[in-house]
Amino acid sequence: MFQKLVAIEPVSLIPSAEQELSRYAKEVRLFEDIPADNDEIVRRIGDADAALLSYTSRIDRDVIERCPNLRYIGMCCSLYSEASANVDIAFARSRGIRVLGIRDYGDRGVVEYVLHELTGILHGFGMPMLHDEPVEIYGLKVGIVGLGVSGRMIANALQFLGAEVSYYSRSHKPDAEAAGMAYKPLPQLLAESEVVFTCLNKNVLLLGSEEFAQLGTGKVLFNTSIGPGFDSAALEQWLTLPGNHFFCDTRAAAGPVSEDFFARENVHCANVSAGRTKQAFVLLSQKVLANLRTALADLNAE
Repeated sequence: MFQKLVAIEPVSLIPSAEQELSRYAKEVRLFEDIPADNDEIVRRIGDADAALLSYTSRIDRDVIERCPNLRYIGMCCSLYSEASANVDIAFARSRGIRVLGIRDYGDRGVVEYVLHELTGILHGFGMPMLHDEPVEIYGLKVGIVGLGVSGRMIANALQFLGAEVSYYSRSHKPDAEAAGMAYKPLPQLLAESEVVFTCLNKNVLLLGSEEFAQLGTGKVLFNTSIGPGFDSAALEQWLTLPGNHFFCDTRAAAGPVSEDFFARENVHCANVSAGRTKQAFVLLSQKVLANLRTALADLNAE
């Protein structure tokens, strides 16, 4: 059992999970606002040996050095790699601090967002119609860039509705190809797809000016990644071409764009994270608690 556990900011746990935290620490404190700076983070952690955070703050080397009692840092947000994490995992490890994160908890909501927006533009439901007449997903040429968990879920859903799905990934996915999804080099996928989805890990930028030129005109680009999967200036230039549309659920997914970017008629941003659903918060909570149990077991075994 930890001596003291502090959530330095809102971490989206459901009420029953918040209550369960007391099973893993003698003292629990949950802050309800985002700390302004490192000094405030250090003040909140204090003498705690366990800390939780979401994606809105960072625990960097400076914080870790100033919180000598820390034994565990729990990321209540997606952890894809050490390089993209909002915790200095390598330095924490050098100090004997265990860091665990979660992932794959909001993907179903993202799939539903995609289906909602895609049928909207194909049929003209509440937005300009892509073509001169309504078209179905059936027969649509879809390209998925990044066939991880969420990318595969989107691919499965669209293939179920009759889309012709191809993908580009760092490696071939034999199970996807066995299911009828064709691997294509990125230039070919961009040129031949009518709708492209970038489903990439944070800080992975694959589309630049050359790739947008290959994508061409009369196309739809969805970014379902946490951040941009492209050079934002190149995206803005591409959107000046006729018939092109861009979709993202949050503004962060567009990256550093111009002030009037979201006022464009061919930019569609819900400005709501599609993955943050009731069910996603339940799954997030389950994974955060499971990580606490894992961390305690590992620390007790040392």
